[in-house]
Amino acid sequence: MASKSEDRKEPVNEQAVANMYAAMRSDLNQIYTKITELEMEVSEHSLVLNAIQPLDQSRRCYRMIGGVLVERTIKEVLPAVQRNKEGLEEVVARLNETLEKKKKEIAEFETKYKIRMRKADAEVNDESGEKEGSAQGVLVGPAGGSE
Repeated sequence: MASKSEDRKEPVNEQAVANMYAAMRSDLNQIYTKITELEMEVSEHSLVLNAIQPLDQSRRCYRMIGGVLVERTIKEVLPAVQRNKEGLEEVVARLNETLEKKKKEIAEFETKYKIRMRKADAEVNDESGEKEGSAQGVLVGPAGGSE
């Protein structure tokens, strides 16, 4: 199976390289976001399982299915929630594998085109501005009511 980097055309100039690199970084960020979202869902499923497992299996519970709240018993709901949790865990594992592949692809791209991030320099320069900008987001009106 050919990797994405082999499928892409070679960039013709620095701007094309920068655009491809930005797209790759964007893909990486999307994967991180999706993993975080799914890990939160796994956590929610675990909370539900921990809450309903010790209860009587014939007790009624409610489950949201496709935007509709349905009444079931714990005996019916427990296996479904467990399967959903396991499915989510599998998806997270596959996304983590994809994430590692994407990281390697980006590292190879950085090496090939000698790309270096300027974060360290930017952070040093931004540190002096952080103290002044710590009140960002606060809107203060004029002290006097003048027109």
